[in-house]
Amino acid sequence: MKLKNYTGLLYISPWIIGFLVFQFYPIFASLYYSFTDYSMARDPKFIGFKNYVDMFTIDPNFLLSLKVTIVYVLMAVPLKLIFALIVAVVLNLKLKFVNFFRTVYYIPSILGGSVAIAILWRAMFLKDGLVNHVLAYLHIPPVEWFGSTYIALFTLSLLTVWQFGSSMVLFLAGLKQIPQELYEAGTMDGASKLRMFFTITLPMLTPIVFFNLVMQMITALQEFTSAFVVTNGAPMKGTYLYGMKLYEEAFSNFKMGYASALSWVLFVLILIITFFIFRSSKSWVHYEDGGH
Repeated sequence: MKLKNYTGLLYISPWIIGFLVFQFYPIFASLYYSFTDYSMARDPKFIGFKNYVDMFTIDPNFLLSLKVTIVYVLMAVPLKLIFALIVAVVLNLKLKFVNFFRTVYYIPSILGGSVAIAILWRAMFLKDGLVNHVLAYLHIPPVEWFGSTYIALFTLSLLTVWQFGSSMVLFLAGLKQIPQELYEAGTMDGASKLRMFFTITLPMLTPIVFFNLVMQMITALQEFTSAFVVTNGAPMKGTYLYGMKLYEEAFSNFKMGYASALSWVLFVLILIITFFIFRSSKSWVHYEDGGH
């Protein structure tokens, strides 16, 4: 091998080492541990598929957390994408200080996943929090944001929607790539702005919608911080997301083998959902070359 090839390997060696140590090894170690009884206090004991069998037959919180997580994803992901698209369309207009507003609207995505923001979110939606004070000013009765299952889950989803910046930036980039000639032709044909949005803008953005849908779905299925900090699974485990279930088994019950099995079930679930999204994309994603 030539010296320059060794030089290239030397430059990328930190990434290779990091990948092998922090990703490759943990992935296959967790797969092995998922077939063991492992509590970190003693050596792992191989038990075959017992963790997986117990998960589906004995553990009542497994299916509960899975159901709550799926409902959460169905709430959070569509709302986030719709809101990001609306903001992107507005910021694509020729407005004064538009670059400043683009920066401001991206800031929540930088801060949104932090514990501090989750604590602030909880304080805002308490019974005597800021949101209810605003409702009282508008003569609207206060809402028990964490008092019922679906309202609490919806409140958590709003925290995810608030982190729309990354999706918004991608939509904005896509809007910049749409040829203006299409809008000029639509105007000449007498089409309204609303009709041009659904017949020109949205079809041209479907590749970005597809990408954002996949990425945000994967992120939402792994959500943990908001549920843990804001509600801790309350009320009545109505916000008991799968990430909380996995965390409790690993770091509260010290069942690392069982937690590893949970993580692999989540991995398979993400693969299945992603596969169906890819299969469905043939019927609704449109590319500039006319392909699907």
